[in-house]
Amino acid sequence: MEKIKMTTPLVEMDGDEMTRIIWKWIKDILILPYVDLNTEYYDLGLEHRNETNDRVTVDSAEATKKYGVAVKCATITPNAARMTEYDLKEMWKSPNGTIRAILDGTVFRTPIIVKGITPYIPTWTKPITIARHAYGDVYKNTELRVDEGAKAELVVTKKDGSEERALIHDFNGTDGIIQGLHNTDKSISSFARACFNFAVDTKQDLWFATKDTISKKYDHRFKDIFAEIYENEYKAKFEELGIEYFYTLIDDAVARVIRSNGGYIWACKNYDGDVMSDMVATAYGSLAMMTSVLVSPSGVYEYEAAHGTVQRHYYKYLKGEKTSTNSVATIFAWSGALRKRGELDKNDALMKYADNLEKATIQTIEDGIMTGDLEALSSIPNKTRVDTEEFLKAINERLAALM
Repeated sequence: MEKIKMTTPLVEMDGDEMTRIIWKWIKDILILPYVDLNTEYYDLGLEHRNETNDRVTVDSAEATKKYGVAVKCATITPNAARMTEYDLKEMWKSPNGTIRAILDGTVFRTPIIVKGITPYIPTWTKPITIARHAYGDVYKNTELRVDEGAKAELVVTKKDGSEERALIHDFNGTDGIIQGLHNTDKSISSFARACFNFAVDTKQDLWFATKDTISKKYDHRFKDIFAEIYENEYKAKFEELGIEYFYTLIDDAVARVIRSNGGYIWACKNYDGDVMSDMVATAYGSLAMMTSVLVSPSGVYEYEAAHGTVQRHYYKYLKGEKTSTNSVATIFAWSGALRKRGELDKNDALMKYADNLEKATIQTIEDGIMTGDLEALSSIPNKTRVDTEEFLKAINERLAALM
């Protein structure tokens, strides 16, 4: 068949360790035989980030703003051990954090559902997408230990130099601790618009929850901003599509989520999203079966797998051993990015290819051919455990038939 042409480049961000190896295999086995791939390539492997003083990460994010769509391989966020292992100049920041800040984006994570892998919550027959606000709150907090007898106050110094004060606590008879949190209207508004845009894009209901009955100013500000933006900018579009924006308290939301069938976006504040995304991923079966897309309020998309670089498998690979690494989330990062590129460029052939790639991947698993992690979870009879390359080749057999 003639390869599918791409008119606009896709920003390609390469990564680290086992996912870097799988990245190339996916391209060679599943993409390049069908697509005349047009990418602007950035090497976000830790060695190259170190060589460029992490400039390559910034450049890749700026390119994503220019072209509108990116696909990213998993990358290492270095710790002290990695400093020594890679002889780093400094402990470079998380690439995801850098890119997220430049794009002003919100992360949406969605499980990939296949027959034979039953969620731990059996009523969850459709995916739940977690949208996490990734700015402020406890992640940018200020904390102090407080001695007995001290008085803690919240102080705001205004532009004119005047002060506004509120008592936090008088520490009479005991030591204690205090914590200061902040957020900004700009960041909350960007989060809200990204969530509403994603709901419109995917035609799904959007849920949002805080604890505004207790946090009557901080959490209530989130509630108010979401409500204002929905009423002024999105209500008519939601009604036209037949989808709903639903607000409730976070504890009520958790109860409703557990009883639900899924099939909606659950927008969460930073800490709630951190916790609930891992809970949802585990309850659906595997983090390796979880897609992740960063969406900016201006409509820029960056797709990646939700998991890390699979370090343990990489060390086995370096010894020449076969690995049975689950590549599904990385495949879906590519299919998601290619579909979005096709949608923006009105390239029907590219969108159909992306759909077929996902169908072939799911069909392979449902036919009983899968990697080791899925074999342990799947209830399909007569399962066959295969290594990573064998899995990709089995997908390609089905993809060729669909194409």
